[in-house]
Amino acid sequence: MKKAIMYGGGNIGRGFIGMLLSASGYEVTFVDVAEPVVNTLNEKHCYPVRIISNEGHKDINVENVCAVNGNNGEAVADAIANCDIMATAVGVNVLKFIIGNIVAGIRKRKELGNGPLNIIICENLMDANKVIEGMLKAHLTEEEQAWFDENIGLVEASIGRMVPVQTEEMKDGDPMRVCVESYGFLPVDKDAFKGEIPAIKNMVPFAPFDFYLKRKLYIHNMGHATCAYLGDILGLEYIYESIDRDEVYILVRNAMQESAQALSKKYGVELGDIMNHIADLLFRFTNAALKDTCKRVGGDPKRKLSPADRLIGSSATALEMGITPAYIAVGAAAGLRRYIAEAEGMEQNLENAKAVLAEVSELAADSELAKLILGMYEKILAGYSLKQLRLAADAIKAASLTEVI
Repeated sequence: MKKAIMYGGGNIGRGFIGMLLSASGYEVTFVDVAEPVVNTLNEKHCYPVRIISNEGHKDINVENVCAVNGNNGEAVADAIANCDIMATAVGVNVLKFIIGNIVAGIRKRKELGNGPLNIIICENLMDANKVIEGMLKAHLTEEEQAWFDENIGLVEASIGRMVPVQTEEMKDGDPMRVCVESYGFLPVDKDAFKGEIPAIKNMVPFAPFDFYLKRKLYIHNMGHATCAYLGDILGLEYIYESIDRDEVYILVRNAMQESAQALSKKYGVELGDIMNHIADLLFRFTNAALKDTCKRVGGDPKRKLSPADRLIGSSATALEMGITPAYIAVGAAAGLRRYIAEAEGMEQNLENAKAVLAEVSELAADSELAKLILGMYEKILAGYSLKQLRLAADAIKAASLTEVI
């Protein structure tokens, strides 16, 4: 049986990638440092995944699995040296802790004379392949780097499946159960593979892959975050509650449409195809069974407001393509509000907002984008309703279209 390594036995590792690898005929070895997860996988060699929706749920038993403790570097290296495919889903902040084991595995693979290894990168990180390549090569000799370039494929993936924090209710008596939505496609960078592209269920090789990455970040993630931050303003707990409000729905949809227009223009992709994707996303946001919270989806606002991330990056791309991101600016302003609310000792005022945009988003206060976001932020502080915010965005949009004409 073919062997796969799934580095990371968390929600994405077990609830998505490991599940696809198992369904594709691989024996899947999870690498994790959580002893209860490792021990249970080695004892049962299976775990449950529950596909949940507003209509009910479907249980799937993922089989042919085992685990290696990530603290056992020699065992991890052996597994990597002898596998057919590998994937990572450990989280951006954990990557630095697993690099040593991967280097050891690559080095051992070279010594054994084993063939090419493709590593599917399932991390929420821009240019993840380049970042990880740099981290790995820092530990390799020139000879090893040359072998790496010929034999190691760092394949970026776009993770579209939504997997919320697992509550005790979701676990339903089994701590290994992962509840996920039904969406299960895995777009990957077709050009990054070394050798033959493996047949993995629901994996969609695509080139140029940058479009898929931007579609995920600037439409899916941006829309999701905007929904969360507007939900914050309304005092709502769950994403499905937020998207159920008419004004939230309109603002989120319009923001996603701005980004869609920009990406369509930049990459030459049919706008209708992207709009169909948006319609699907908006429907998926209504999945009450996921119990996904505004707190979780809007978490880490510093990262979400960084220059190339979902709110600022999508706005900058829109401006680059001649599109005024009036509705995205509402979401960014709401995210700015969340950032300041969570910052210790920082008050909600215009000066602090300017400082955050300068430091976190690298936007000068007199830049076009900063003016848009700060204008919306001031309106939020003034107590504008979401309808009033939407009407303000409508007016900006109308004015920008008039200028174009």
